[in-house]
Amino acid sequence: MKTRITELFGIRHPIIQGGMHYVGFAELAAAVSNAGGLGIITGLTQKTPELLANEIRRCRERTDRPFGVNLTFLPTVASPDYPGYIRAIVEGGVKIVETAGNNPQKWLPVLKEHGIKVIHKCTSVRHSLKAEAIGCDAVSVDGFECGGHPGEDDVPNFILLPRAAEELKIPFVASGGMADGRSLVAALALGADGMNMGTRFIATKEAPVHEHVKQAIVAASELDTRLVMRPLRNTERVLRNAAVDELLRKERELGSGIKFEDIIEQVAGVYPKIMKEGAMDAGAWSCGMVAGLIRDVPSCAELIDRIMAEADTIIRQRLAGFAVG
Repeated sequence: MKTRITELFGIRHPIIQGGMHYVGFAELAAAVSNAGGLGIITGLTQKTPELLANEIRRCRERTDRPFGVNLTFLPTVASPDYPGYIRAIVEGGVKIVETAGNNPQKWLPVLKEHGIKVIHKCTSVRHSLKAEAIGCDAVSVDGFECGGHPGEDDVPNFILLPRAAEELKIPFVASGGMADGRSLVAALALGADGMNMGTRFIATKEAPVHEHVKQAIVAASELDTRLVMRPLRNTERVLRNAAVDELLRKERELGSGIKFEDIIEQVAGVYPKIMKEGAMDAGAWSCGMVAGLIRDVPSCAELIDRIMAEADTIIRQRLAGFAVG
């Protein structure tokens, strides 16, 4: 399948594996890229630029196809060594960067100077237009369904994607609720040039996370996610567990007076315990409503081949059958 996204990134299929904390390691990124999609290493999961450089080398050893690195720009007291991370990306020969969080404008000149394509994650049309205006090559438009941070507008993809298509000139992919061939065809019909999958790629054989995490996603329904940190205007969609129930209890009791320090036990430093050790109640972890559509743990190649075959069947048979004359 050829779209503006496959042309931009030099990939066979318009499917991107989004950056995910303690999930986007070389093993998963390479498997997705080898299957014809675009794999993404999560930059800040690597605690130093040197570790990121090593992770890029590990991915390069596993695939000769394009892959990218996610860099999330965070409002933190002790800012990560972003110049160091970007240097690791440039020296590693990576030509695609997925940015997220704060405006990446400050970092675009150095990325562009080295021929790196930038796709920025956005949760609204206005942010997407800003990304286009500052020179991003593409955007990932994240609807309210998505795992992680859906923004504060609560607009689902059935509205957000066609609105983005009306306004944007650069290519964009749909993110949030994406799981299968139906998702891809729907995204294309609504104006996107491909799709970004996060939660779906956690439940794959190559995802280097504990089996408990994969099985929790398979067991979950579309009703099992919760929105946390809304009072802090840092909303995150997570899978419900004991820690999330406790976090929500604190939000109810403390109301508008809640501070990040009040919930730090449920959200800070929990990902290694969950993703590596399988301690499923250790804290809140990002998961999309799409869990309700995930029922197995295939390899990345099996998953992407299945998606593309299903999409082709829908386009050629089901949709073509509706055409008259």
